[in-house]
Amino acid sequence: MRLLLLVATLVPLTAHAETALPTPLRVDQVVARARDRRPEVLASRARTRAAAQRPTIVSALEEPIVSASIDHLPFALHGLDASLTVEQAFPLSRVRGYRQRGAEADVRRERANGDRVSLDVELDAAAAFWMLAQVRANAQITKQQHALAEQLVAAALARYSSNTGAQSDVLRAQVDVARFGAERRALTAEIRGAEIMLNTSIARDVDAAIPELDTTVSDAAPPAPEEIERAAGKQRPELRAGRAEIDRAEVDVQVMRSMYSPMAMIRTGPAYTMTDGAGWMVMVGISVPIWRGKLRAGVAEARAMVDMTNADLDAMRRMIGGEARGARETIIAARERYIALRDTIVPLAQQALAPTLAAYAAGQVPLVSVIEMAQALWSSERELVSARYDLGLAWARLRRASGEGTTR
Repeated sequence: MRLLLLVATLVPLTAHAETALPTPLRVDQVVARARDRRPEVLASRARTRAAAQRPTIVSALEEPIVSASIDHLPFALHGLDASLTVEQAFPLSRVRGYRQRGAEADVRRERANGDRVSLDVELDAAAAFWMLAQVRANAQITKQQHALAEQLVAAALARYSSNTGAQSDVLRAQVDVARFGAERRALTAEIRGAEIMLNTSIARDVDAAIPELDTTVSDAAPPAPEEIERAAGKQRPELRAGRAEIDRAEVDVQVMRSMYSPMAMIRTGPAYTMTDGAGWMVMVGISVPIWRGKLRAGVAEARAMVDMTNADLDAMRRMIGGEARGARETIIAARERYIALRDTIVPLAQQALAPTLAAYAAGQVPLVSVIEMAQALWSSERELVSARYDLGLAWARLRRASGEGTTR
């Protein structure tokens, strides 16, 4: 019984267990998982599948009507006139084809909107990835700062014990130890919050473990602005959706013009009369579109919608081009900061700290010199982490702006 209870307890846990992520985890793996699992993407795909059925629905004829009627029943009940008919209505214009084309334009729009949702989800996941990378790196820096502050306390105590240093140096170093200890405890919660956001962005259980991250970021120069703008013009799903909207509006003009044509109706079936017996009946009808004012207003409304969608697309094209170029300039700025910090500023600060600490231990410089040098190093290291975050996020936004997705 105990074994059965243990199995019954573990089965639900294993059913909901999350698959382990690869180690180290790369940003392209994160965005691919978000694209495959986020409910927003799944909903947009379902919406596209639903829209794909509309062309067949809107282009079909109206359902036929089967009617059974008693045309004449004498009070004497010595017979009757009756009929059984099938009635079918159909347009005398190409409106069915126009409606089908309009529904096909709606399918293209929904497919483009689905691609837009995927790009937004990818960017959201990439931003969560780089945020977690930044918080984890800051935690590592704070750990190093804490260790260095403890070294300074030990050095200050040694100098104070030998009457070569002041008690204020010891207290000053102990303040830094306490501050960095509190910062490390706070960063533990920040790391957990960033892990929750990353798990949420890839539709994963919020308590699932996240492995070490591959924080390699490209420091290559971005493509030329003309190339980026050209790629955005071809690949952005918002533009494809706008062009589908124009197609839809133009088809609506043709649909409204088709309303000038009449609708035909045929009714036929067997009939029976008291005088002539069994026979066959046929009736042909046609609608008369006489309310021209309403029809002209419908056409004018559809033409106005065409003008509106064209203007919207032109405005969107300008905004997307500017957004793509602006994202490129953001990469250039973040790249310059990142390279300078990585290759020059941080290495110089690291080289200067060790001899300054040794000089303080030897009583050659005051504690404030060590603290100033340490703060310069810590500041430059944090700036490097922030610059890496900015550069990684800038690349993700450029790929979103150009419609390529955040796959690198």
